[in-house]
Amino acid sequence: SKVNAAVYQDILEHFMLPAADQLYGDADFIFQQDLAPAHSAKATSTWFKDHGIPVLNWPANLPNLNPIENLWGIVKRKIRYARPNNAEELKATIRATWALVTPEQCHRLIDSMPCHIAAVIQAKGAPTKY
Repeated sequence: SKVNAAVYQDILEHFMLPAADQLYGDADFIFQQDLAPAHSAKATSTWFKDHGIPVLNWPANLPNLNPIENLWGIVKRKIRYARPNNAEELKATIRATWALVTPEQCHRLIDSMPCHIAAVIQAKGAPTKY
């Protein structure tokens, strides 16, 4: 289905909150997202405020600084040769492949962010090799 603000908030409620609780416990964290319409909707901003979750201010169209884009790239490369026959098989393939992503891969992406930030600053916001 299309992800609108209500669907996105449901995902946040049922998946992000439990994951954040597991990862951070009572520690503070800042949530990062892009400016997709469901993310930038007033209702979604209200949801974050109501849950006391700060959201990183994010410029439009800047995938250079979004580790999830690189993570999706990993998943896409892993499923490149899969040949699902229908939408359900595609979804199952994506879920199975996503489950193979290791915490170490995620940490490497996070640890690479200072280099990405420095490259964007050096390029004055223009595209970089990342």
